[in-house]
Amino acid sequence: MSELIDNRAQRVQTLKSIIKRLHSGEAPEVVKETLRQLVRQTDYSEITAMEQALIAEGMPVEEIQGMCDLHSQVTREVLVRLEPAPVPPGHPADTLRRENAAIGETLGRMQRAMERIQENGDEGVAAGLVLDWRQALNELQDIDKHYQRKEHLFFSVLERHGIAGPSKVMWGKDDEIRELLKDLGEALRERELTTDEVKMLAATTGAAAVGAVREMIYKEEQILLPMCLEKFTAGEWAEIWASSPRYGWCLVAPREGYRPAEAEARDAAAGAGGVSLPTGTLTLEQLVGIFSTLPVDLTFVDADDKVAFFSEGPQRIFARSRAIIGRKVQNCHPPRSVDVVERILGDFRSGRQSVAEFWIPFTGRFVHIRYFAVRSAEGRYLGTLEVTQDVSKIRGLEGQRRLLEYDEPELAGVQ
Repeated sequence: MSELIDNRAQRVQTLKSIIKRLHSGEAPEVVKETLRQLVRQTDYSEITAMEQALIAEGMPVEEIQGMCDLHSQVTREVLVRLEPAPVPPGHPADTLRRENAAIGETLGRMQRAMERIQENGDEGVAAGLVLDWRQALNELQDIDKHYQRKEHLFFSVLERHGIAGPSKVMWGKDDEIRELLKDLGEALRERELTTDEVKMLAATTGAAAVGAVREMIYKEEQILLPMCLEKFTAGEWAEIWASSPRYGWCLVAPREGYRPAEAEARDAAAGAGGVSLPTGTLTLEQLVGIFSTLPVDLTFVDADDKVAFFSEGPQRIFARSRAIIGRKVQNCHPPRSVDVVERILGDFRSGRQSVAEFWIPFTGRFVHIRYFAVRSAEGRYLGTLEVTQDVSKIRGLEGQRRLLEYDEPELAGVQ
């Protein structure tokens, strides 16, 4: 049993069988000791392959998500820690690392405040420490930008390389962290808490949030980034770099230094050519301008459920990136909403339905979301069009306007 397993395929199979024992209820310490005996070292690619194999065999993503922190704990001692691969300043991997460093520093301040609250019984001292705790927590809300860039850009490109399962698991863990931070923020804002209540909050939700974020930093640094740096092409990094500003930055801004030639070439090519349509001909510049001016956001998913197109208006409601082009639309949504997506696509494809619509309050706006089945003249299903619109102003219209009256201009570049 103590013999070192050298073959990669055997190591992945062994990892999988050992992790299954963990899922069946075996104690983590026992599982960890078995790993020490059978697999003396492994790397991120084998951990990823193991999780993908479990999903391929039918293990639900939610089950792996619920156990992935334990996976990390039992494999940490045998995982080969890689030195960070050098990248230029401002490269997407450089920015992600610097954000993780800033997140870690903010977590440290939050944790120190919580620990001092638990150690100190004086209400006046505790009140001051709660302010420190709130300040750090407010800064940490920026983490959503970090996760969105990872989920919509990094995960999209990973899927092109056949790596989808671990991304879904990580996205689920991101959502858990979002909920923990949201619950913590609401608890601290809700009302004046007694010292005992604050101590309890620090020991429960606070400790869980800090632990979950630290675990995600470890997974990103030791598994996600090494995998991306090995798999992604220069052109794919260029796509991520070009699309990243749509999502914003977490705590730190990118450094100067990285500007890929691929992105410059793509931008130059975007202005050339034209498109002939049944009702007229438009240059590519005109077509882009029209889609960018429409007061609605459009996203088209083709008959194979892959994202084929989206419009880029100046005030897009839900962020999109070029990295999602060609991505299965099911993988563009968090696991909890995939069943709704599947139902809409299935109903459209079968012809049972042709329109689905929703309306929600979102960041101070009232948003109308409609899905339309797109069919050929013969009725063949071509795909689904998503149309999203901020209808806040429309809902407030009364009476009539028959005379010309300009509102304040909303579009940049209007002369």
